[in-house]
Amino acid sequence: MRHTWRWFGPNDRVSIDDMMQAGVQGVVTALHHVPTGTVWSPEEIARRQAEVSVMRDGAASGLAWEVVESLPVSEAIKTQTGDWRAHVDNWIASMRNLKSAGIEVICYNFMPVLDWTRTDLAWRRPNGATCMRFDFVDFAAFDIHILRRKGAAEDVPDAVREEAARRFSGMDEARRQQLAGNVVFGLPGAAERFTLEDVRALLDSYAPVTDAVLRRHFHDFLEQVAPVAEEIGLRLCCHPDDPPFGLLGLPRVMSTEADFAERCAAVDLPANGITLCSGSLGARPDNDLPGMMDRLGDRVHFLHLRNVRREGDAIRGSFFEDEHLGGQTDMVALVAAVLREEARRRKAGRADAAIPMRPDHGQDILDDIGRGGQPGYPAIGRLKGLAELRGVEAALRHAGPA
Repeated sequence: MRHTWRWFGPNDRVSIDDMMQAGVQGVVTALHHVPTGTVWSPEEIARRQAEVSVMRDGAASGLAWEVVESLPVSEAIKTQTGDWRAHVDNWIASMRNLKSAGIEVICYNFMPVLDWTRTDLAWRRPNGATCMRFDFVDFAAFDIHILRRKGAAEDVPDAVREEAARRFSGMDEARRQQLAGNVVFGLPGAAERFTLEDVRALLDSYAPVTDAVLRRHFHDFLEQVAPVAEEIGLRLCCHPDDPPFGLLGLPRVMSTEADFAERCAAVDLPANGITLCSGSLGARPDNDLPGMMDRLGDRVHFLHLRNVRREGDAIRGSFFEDEHLGGQTDMVALVAAVLREEARRRKAGRADAAIPMRPDHGQDILDDIGRGGQPGYPAIGRLKGLAELRGVEAALRHAGPA
């Protein structure tokens, strides 16, 4: 695996110097300040590459921007409304500019309205660490009583609806505002921030977009962008839904192994690949992460390794971000599956034998607490996760082929 690190740009509280000391090999970043739907210009790409290449004192970092996360897909593309065709053209132009700059892997997602969704951004653990959490009852309280979405009460089981009402009634105004802010946090590091009215308007725009319609729109998008990526030597990798089940009455089309296989088959080109995120997919009890890596590994162009602990066996339920070797995904088995895929690629002579991986999310520990960094992206918590993952990888390599 090639060890990478997500960086949100010059305003990130975790610096290039920090990731240098963590010992990463490459950088995952994006032009978060560029509005969705517009072209990433060669000048803006070059500026970000220059920022990655130097430390605080001006010394060369030796690091390069290796993976884009994310090149956002506009809501107009997903709903096929407004300027969606121009947005697709701009997405393709951005792809070409990134490839001209030497970047070959682009992670993106096709989630309607919101990116990852959490109800707590700093949930305290018994040891004093904090982490992100999705509480299904709190989310139902938000959906039914704060957002007041039509049909929200019918979307959850009776017991959840009743507990959500009790919990909402016990919240003071500050907690209600905090919950709403957490849920609509939006894309981490992005230029946009959503208000409740923004979310309501976006939900209205999705009224005619059923699950089947969103799948068709996704395939239309892939039919336009994947052949260009194949032609110019780019690898596209779609991130799964997070969480991988329905929210806000919206369709979800990247939540299961079947979803991933369907998207890959829709445009059957090597460039049309996936981001295997063990945390997102691990929030469903029916997703087998090591098995998915074995069966879909040929199309895995990027890895997010993190772990979650589910708080029940339901498909839709509460979970929190656990330690990288905690949680319910067998991380040792998953890394072993990754190494098997890399060995197959080396044997086949593939240039992409080393799959870029980043330690995703992490618990805030030690000096992370109070740093004010991006939720889910602490310096020390991720460093701990990276060290644990490196240890697993080293032990497996030492043991030899499985």
